[in-house]
Amino acid sequence: MPEQHAISDENWERIQDLLPGRPDQPGWTSPDNRLFMDAILWVAKTGAPWRDLPARFGKWNSVWRRFDRWCRKGTWPAVFETLQDPDLEWLIMDSTIIRAHPSAAGAKKNPDGSGGQDEQAFGRSRGGFGTKIHGAVNGLGLPVRWILTPGQDADVTQAKKLIDGIPFAFGIGDQGYDSQTVVNDIRNQGGTAVIPSRKNSKTPRVIDGHLYKERNLVERFWSKVKQYRRVATRYEKTARNFLGFIHVSSIMIMLK
Repeated sequence: MPEQHAISDENWERIQDLLPGRPDQPGWTSPDNRLFMDAILWVAKTGAPWRDLPARFGKWNSVWRRFDRWCRKGTWPAVFETLQDPDLEWLIMDSTIIRAHPSAAGAKKNPDGSGGQDEQAFGRSRGGFGTKIHGAVNGLGLPVRWILTPGQDADVTQAKKLIDGIPFAFGIGDQGYDSQTVVNDIRNQGGTAVIPSRKNSKTPRVIDGHLYKERNLVERFWSKVKQYRRVATRYEKTARNFLGFIHVSSIMIMLK
């Protein structure tokens, strides 16, 4: 019987050749990539501390170091991007605030003084101390891109980065993206903005109401990704490793 959080045979077949350490690659071979993946999924799903990792997965600190190394190398976003469907009609933008666990504080600064709270995407908003995930999904409700900022950063500040270089027909967002600059950025990429004006707007924008209803796809995605407790609450000290768990969780959702 497969373990509760283990990757299925079918999903493993789809990603095993995308991971480093294969026998056909130069350098060190990783015969236990699948066990390592199961360990990461266990942590991602349970939200448990690394030290609580069951012994069957090996030494917890060895698993953590390997996860950290893959995050530094960009392994997770590379797999994430490989699995994406490049044919996009809708690009739906939104954000969600993630509360930070007290253990997430205290990342070491670099010798040059960089790596502070802002760079690690920590900030304080009405939701408390935490991180804001800015995301975009496609018309199937599957993730396309992620950006992390401190919790207080406005949605509109990250819109250009979310859409940059992505071809799409309609850019959909709520009133948090109501900005002529954002509308122009969408147009410059050949898309049509489906973003309602704020209630106090003197010249309200006319949008396709039926298309705007599709914004619920991104809301449903947030619900799915937050089933991974390591995403629903931030435990990672570095933005890089927190983004690693977001990518791992997104990969598993894309494989279903």
